[in-house]
This record gives sequence, structure tokens and C-alpha cells, in this order.
Amino acid sequence: MSTIANIIKLNPMDDVAIATLALPAGSLLEGTDGVRTATEIPGGHKVALRTIQRGDPVHKYGQIIGFATQDIAPGQHVHIQNLSMGHDFARDYAFGKGVKPSPEPAEHLTFKGYLRPDGRGATRNLIGIVSTVNCSATTVKKIAEHFVRSDILEHYPNVDGVIPVTHGFGCCIDSKGEGLQQLRRTIGGYVVHPNFAAVLVIGLGCEANQMDAIFMAENVNPGTRLIPLVMQEEGGTQKTVDAGIAAIEKILPEINTITREALPLSHLVLALQCGGSDGYSGITANPALGHAVDLLVAQGGSAILTETPEIYGAEHLLTRRAARRDIGEKLVNIIHGWEQYAEREHGSIDNNPTPGNKKGGLTTILEKSLGAVAKSGSTALQGVYHYAEPIDARGLLFMDAPGYDPMGATGQIACGANLLAFTTGRGSCFGSRVAPTIKIATNTTMYNRMQDDMDINCGSILDGHSSVTDMGEEIFHFIIRMASGEHSKSEALNVGNEEMVPWMIGAQM
Repeated sequence: MSTIANIIKLNPMDDVAIATLALPAGSLLEGTDGVRTATEIPGGHKVALRTIQRGDPVHKYGQIIGFATQDIAPGQHVHIQNLSMGHDFARDYAFGKGVKPSPEPAEHLTFKGYLRPDGRGATRNLIGIVSTVNCSATTVKKIAEHFVRSDILEHYPNVDGVIPVTHGFGCCIDSKGEGLQQLRRTIGGYVVHPNFAAVLVIGLGCEANQMDAIFMAENVNPGTRLIPLVMQEEGGTQKTVDAGIAAIEKILPEINTITREALPLSHLVLALQCGGSDGYSGITANPALGHAVDLLVAQGGSAILTETPEIYGAEHLLTRRAARRDIGEKLVNIIHGWEQYAEREHGSIDNNPTPGNKKGGLTTILEKSLGAVAKSGSTALQGVYHYAEPIDARGLLFMDAPGYDPMGATGQIACGANLLAFTTGRGSCFGSRVAPTIKIATNTTMYNRMQDDMDINCGSILDGHSSVTDMGEEIFHFIIRMASGEHSKSEALNVGNEEMVPWMIGAQM
């Protein structure tokens, strides 16, 4: 990447550069041979550096981001009016050819976490209340609200909260179908999540998503820390609320005896997300987070990349880093499945960039994906998983999911992620109570406007005050502090009680 005052050129072979700030018409593009802007170029948007003929591929990051739909002259704004994803093109998957060993860290670091009886490390000591079906969601929330309104938790300083986990599904679906199996896998992942020291599971009683099946799928049994309540058996809403409150009050003293201790960073599993992306995402926050991922993996930790449609067109960068050929091939097969899905539904994967993405300078899904993949750093891809499938490897991992941020994050948490890092350019307000969430801004303007939600400003890279490496190290050390109990901005705002959104598949009847 070379910053040339008012533009950034990411790769020598690029046909476009990115405006570091809004450029009026007639502005000289510094570092070029006299190229001037033909029109105003908004900050974060692309400007042509050379003549591009209609039908020619357009390169950014040294990769194809689309094809010109008309002739483009040097200095013209390159965006939706003259660039589209166009036709498919061959990608060299080069399975495993780009794998490089993770460097040995200078010192092995620790965080202050909770060690669970099964050997997993936790970043929070929570009590969860989980609904099997939407019919029990209000009851779950009423129980949790009791502990928010009262001062009882002040007497239990080692308990980080009593939180609800609700969703909008759980019934009128094939009781033996793939959709219900996936929902059970997702809910089950929350039930056994390491950040929960104890869990109440609350069902209505007659739903398709029976809690016994969830317990069987997770190979767990009810006990003092896994308490089932069925509303139809308890006598209805209020009696279940009362029973839930009593159960939690009874177990609070035991949960409060659990204290933090020094644990190696190998216990950390970081979910990677980006939302409300803009033209700066792939230049500042995403590569900085990627450097933090490299540092975490070097310490034995793990990171989960997801949102399959948002790696489309960049998957060949991941297959080159596949630790084994079958890992890369599994990723490609998932990509082909999404192509077939889009065709079957008469849609296009290129429908993914939102109006906000486009206003921020992103034109095609290819461009968005190339920036999104930067979150994964540079280490080897060690595993590819289905949605909410428990992870059984360490290092950089990938989980299949749609591009809808809460849906992807829900699956990552169900996989076992105990932290979440979220980059944003437009200003996403996502948070998760189960896995504490660090919010990383791509630009200073948005960071200043939304400081109550943002933890770190990677706009300092664009401003010339920091490097990608500097910001990656800052993110890495914030992750360690957050894992050790420091609250993120979203936690301080109590954001994250409504953000569980399972990916439901199959016919709803």
C-alpha cells in the first residue's frame, strides 16, 4: 500500500486508487502523471488512474473487483455507474501453496479468565437463560429483567451477569429435518458455551424443538448448573418466571465462588465480523484486525472467519493458505453451493453490498470480499465448518454462514467463540453479551461521531498517525484486556440481549 497524500494505491497493478478524503472536480491526483479528477470523488471511493476499456477487468488490491460497463477515462469516478461484477472468471485456488508457518512469539502471554471443569477457558462468568422456542422468549426476558431491576447481583461480584438468549423460531418445522437439527446445534452451542457457568433452559412444552433433543445432541444432562423448566408443566408464565428467579438465586452463591486466574491465550477463540463496511474497511480496520489475528494465532489462540457470500471472489486467497488440500476443497464446495443457491432463488451474490456499503465506496461483492478477507491475517487456514458446528481445531478457521452479521455471529458463538471483534466503517451498533465485542472503526469521522459505540479508531492509519501493524497490536492488547474482564463499549451500553439470530433453513409450515 502506498499513500500518496490524497489517494491510496494498494497494489502496483491496480487500475484505481482510493480517495483519502473528498476530492473536488479538477483535483490533481498526487503521485500521478498529471491525472485530475473529472468529477467530485467522495472519500473512500475509487478514481481511475488509467484508461479502462468497456469489458476490461478492473483491479484493486491487485485483484479483479469487477468489469467496466463503459469506457472509463483517467480521473473518472469508478462506481456503480460504470463497474459491475460482470461475468464469472477463473480463480487459481493453488491449494496450500501460500501456507507459511506462524512465527514463534517472543513471550507467551496470558489473560485473566475462568477455567471450566471441562478444560475450556472463559472470558465471562455468566448465567444464561435460553429459550427453546419463541413461545418462551418473553418468560426468559422477564426472569433476566428481574436481576437487572434488583440489586441482588451487587452481592455477587464474580458473576458477570444474568442474560437472556432468545430467538424467533423453534416450531412448525420438520422435527427430523436439517433445519431443526441446525437450530438445535445452534441453541446447544449456547447451552454449553464456556462463558456460561450455569444455564436455565426454558421451553413451552409442545414445540418441535424439544429440549431433551438439545441435551441429547450436546451429550449433557440436567443438574445444578443446567436447569430445565417447561412452562406447561410449571403452570404458565408467571409461575415459570418465579421458578426461574428462585433457581438462579439458589445457584448464585456457588457461581460467585468461581474466580479469574491466569490462562494461556490458547483458550481464546475470537469471532471475526465486519458490518456497515466502507471503502476504508479493507485499508485500515480489516488488515489491522488481521495482524491482531496473526498475533493471537502465534500464541496458540483461534479466530473464526465467516459470512461466505462476503468472501466470494476472494476465496482463492484462503485456499492458498489451506493447511491441507481437503480443507481448501471444502471451502470451494461451500462457495459453489452458494452459487447454486443464488441461481435457484433467482438472485445474485452481488446483491450483498448494501446501500450503505455503496454509499461508503464499495461497488461489487468482489471488492467487498477482498477487503473482508483481510480480517483473517496471513496464517494457515486450519479448518472449515458448517454453521454452528463445534470447532475441533486451533488457529484460523472458517464457518459457513450468510452475510447478515447477527446471523453469522450467532453461529460463531455457538461454535465456541468467547470473544468477538467487529470492524465497521458506516457505524454498526452490534454487540453480544455472551461473547464480549470489540468495535473497530475504519475512519476517524465516524469514530468521533459514534465514540459511545466504538472501542478503537483505525482511522489513525488513514490520518497518517499509525501503521496497520501499530493498530493491530493495539487491537491485540485490547482483546487481552477485554478477555480479562475490561468492558467493551457495547457491554457498557448493555447491547447484546437481542442479537441472537439463528440461521433457519428448511420449510416453515
